[in-house]
Amino acid sequence: MRYLEGVESRKPISRIGLGTWQFGSREWGYGEDYASREADLIVARAGELGITLFDSAEAYGLGHSERILGAALANHGLHERAFVATKLFPLLPVASVVQQRARASASRLGVDAIDLYQVHWPNPVVRDGTTMAGMRALQEADVVVEVGVSNYPLDRWREAEHALGGRVLSNQVQFSLAHPGPLDDLVPFAQAQGRVVIAWSPLAQGFLSGRYDAEHRPTGRVRTMNSLFLAENLDRATDLLDAVRDVAGTHGVTPSQIALAWLIHHPSVVAIPGASSVAQVEANAAAAEITLTDDEVAELTAQARQFQPVGNLAVVGGRVRSRLNR
Repeated sequence: MRYLEGVESRKPISRIGLGTWQFGSREWGYGEDYASREADLIVARAGELGITLFDSAEAYGLGHSERILGAALANHGLHERAFVATKLFPLLPVASVVQQRARASASRLGVDAIDLYQVHWPNPVVRDGTTMAGMRALQEADVVVEVGVSNYPLDRWREAEHALGGRVLSNQVQFSLAHPGPLDDLVPFAQAQGRVVIAWSPLAQGFLSGRYDAEHRPTGRVRTMNSLFLAENLDRATDLLDAVRDVAGTHGVTPSQIALAWLIHHPSVVAIPGASSVAQVEANAAAAEITLTDDEVAELTAQARQFQPVGNLAVVGGRVRSRLNR
C-alpha cells in the first residue's frame, strides 16, 4: 500500500481507502448477511492490506454504517492505526448541533477522537462561520483531529478554511475518469497547499469497470438511478472505456484498477471505493501498486475530458424533440 506524502497527519493515510456507504444502507440491496458478516470481513482484510483510511457518514443507514465500521475496527484491533473519517449531515449545521452530532458519531464509531470530521454538503443557507465555530470547539476538546468538507467548490473550501482559522485538510468530491472536473481547480489547489482531495465514487459506481454497455445495463436500484448508465451515455463512453481497457491489458490488470491508479497518480488525491466482497477490497488495494506512464495518464485524461455525458432530462427532452420533428 502507498500512503500520502507531503501532508502532515498523526496517522498514515492510505492512497486507497475504504468507503462504507454500503454498510447498513438498504438502497444497495446487499442484505443483512452483508451488514452482519461480510462487512466485518472486508474491514479486517482492508486492515491486513495496509488500508488505513476508512470513510463513513452519519447519513449512511442513519448511523448504521458508523456502528458496523466501529464494531469491525474494534473486532480486529484496528482502531489505533485506522484513519477514521465520517461526515456531518448539514441540516441546521450551527455550532451547537455540530458538536452534538460529532460526539454521537464518535460514540457509534467507538473512538475517542474522529480523525477527520467532514461537512457532507455545503448548506445553501447556513454559511460556514457557525459550522466551523463548532468544528473549532471540537478540535479544542480533542473530539476531532482534522476538519474536512465534502462537495464544496473551491471558493467555499477557502471560505471554510478562513472561518475555521486553520487548515481544512480535505474536500471529498465526486471524482473519476467519468467526472474529471476536480482536475481544473481542486486538485491543483490541494497539491499547492498540502491539502487532500478525497475521490468518492472513484469507479463511477462500476461504470468504469468495463462490465456494462448499452446492451448490458445494470439492474440494481442505485445504479439504475445514475444517469451515467443511460444507454446514450454508455455509447458516448465507448472511446473512454476502450482506452481504460487498453491500458488495463498492457498492465495485466482490470479496468477498475486502472481507473483507481489514474486517480492516485495525482499526488494530492486519495480514493475511497466501496467493496461488496473481500475479493473486491483486495483488487482495490492492489491498484495502489500500479504505476502508469505519463503517456498513459495523458491519454486517459484526454479521453475523460472528451466524454460528455447527458442527464436523464436531456435524454427525455431529446426524445420529445425527435418525435415532434417527425
